[in-house]
Amino acid sequence: MSHAIKLFRHPLSGHAHRVELMLSLLGLPTEAVFVDLAKGAHKHPEFLAMNPFGQVPVIDDNGTVLSDSNAILVYLAKQYDSSGRWLPDEPVAAARVQRWLSVAAGPLASGPARARLITVFAAPYDAEATIASSHALLGVIDQELAGSPFLAGNAPTIADVAGYSYIAHAPEGNVSLDDYPNVRAWLARIEALPGFVPMPRSAVGLQTA
Repeated sequence: MSHAIKLFRHPLSGHAHRVELMLSLLGLPTEAVFVDLAKGAHKHPEFLAMNPFGQVPVIDDNGTVLSDSNAILVYLAKQYDSSGRWLPDEPVAAARVQRWLSVAAGPLASGPARARLITVFAAPYDAEATIASSHALLGVIDQELAGSPFLAGNAPTIADVAGYSYIAHAPEGNVSLDDYPNVRAWLARIEALPGFVPMPRSAVGLQTA
């Protein structure tokens, strides 16, 4: 592969970090393009032409333009992982991965991701309810991880990439990970993968440094 994949992102977006992490885990050349969310760059016509929803991330892979972090993860796994490790073809294994992509787009987005939006971006959500739903979700995930090292089985998949960013940064939204030893061990396993790249931490909520 001779070209770099353009990644339109904001460094504090967990959705964008999912894609940045996947690109790095696959060892793909990447050109990061900063999208200034504070100045509304994601609502400018040229950006909306790439993603009418006006959200990061977007990738441009040599003219193939895609948006939605989970959709991009699927594309990258299908296009660049010949081993099939990151997104298995076997029906049950594929379904297990899809289940966690749905969790990432549902309860994870409305729980830990939203809790972080309140503290990092001053988003006007109900903090108490959001934190409560975050703990309910983390309790289920911790229980599931008692039986396997990764979300969808014994090897990492795009399910783990989709889940990592907002769970790792949950403390920034005042969601403690102290009661979830299996979750913390899983985060450490992701961070030990060759090619792992972190997302910058914000010193807000329970995250002090």
